[in-house]
Amino acid sequence: MKAIAQDVYGTAETLHVRDIGLPSPAEGEVVVRVHAAGVGPDVWHLMSGLPLMVRPVFGLRRPRNPVRGWDGAGRVEAVGAKVTDFAPGDPVYGRLDGSFAEYARAKADWIAPKPANVTFAQAAAVPVSAVTALQALHAKAGLRAGQKVLVIGASGGVGSFAVQLAVAHGAEVVGVCGTGAVEFVRSLGATEVLDHTRQEITDGPHRYDVVLDAAGNRPLPLLRRTLTPSGTLVHIGGEGGSRWLGDTGIQLRMALLTRFTRHDLLGLLAVVRRADLLTLTSLIESGDITPVVDSTYPLDRAPAAVRHLEKGHPRGKVVLTVTPEA
Repeated sequence: MKAIAQDVYGTAETLHVRDIGLPSPAEGEVVVRVHAAGVGPDVWHLMSGLPLMVRPVFGLRRPRNPVRGWDGAGRVEAVGAKVTDFAPGDPVYGRLDGSFAEYARAKADWIAPKPANVTFAQAAAVPVSAVTALQALHAKAGLRAGQKVLVIGASGGVGSFAVQLAVAHGAEVVGVCGTGAVEFVRSLGATEVLDHTRQEITDGPHRYDVVLDAAGNRPLPLLRRTLTPSGTLVHIGGEGGSRWLGDTGIQLRMALLTRFTRHDLLGLLAVVRRADLLTLTSLIESGDITPVVDSTYPLDRAPAAVRHLEKGHPRGKVVLTVTPEA
């Protein structure tokens, strides 16, 4: 089968199309024929091997699994001996191990039936980004109807879901994005949109019950000034920080500071699991949220897809189309 693989950490130029063997499922796994795969910052971090602290887990000198990709959508091709919830031919989506390939393995608990009213490309945009937004707003922030929410990075993969999820939960949402995405973020349901090239998040009288920082490039004191006296900040990462620790430094400062303030300052490492995917499926099929695909690239143009992601701020998620939908 064809896959996008890399032998060394580095830039998008280290990604190449390669013929590799077909995967086979272990007892609690399935093999999925991948129709589409999501391209997000998580892919960039593993491709580059940064921050360096991740390398003991993912490979010290080179990626332990050379095939890139974390999430996707497709049809079940084969199931392991202990899998009873899925059968060959089932359309599914979720976390796929090495989704930049024609076939990928997944633990059965990492996937769920694909929402019936979206394409495979739309479904591939959901797992990592939407689960991150869902866990940030609900599991971490305990979002309640009527609260005022600020979403920083509102036009991106995580942010576009966060705006929709908060609106669906009855919150009043203010989004932060660049000039070109203002109308897009407003179309997601934000009642107000701040253009970060023209105004800072502390400008104006608003203070927020929940701040979700999906951009990760603002200092903690500035973020805290946007909160109500007992507000919650959820920091879900970004491209800043040191080469060694990434944004772990701000996460540690938040963990220490939250003990001495009424603010809840929380970090998040999202884990894709079926229960959250089923929640998202219900919201997608009811029309409360809609996956937004910024652009699609064929599998052999994966390096171009990553470069597009690196250039700026996609509106929604970049997606690879891997095999024809059937």
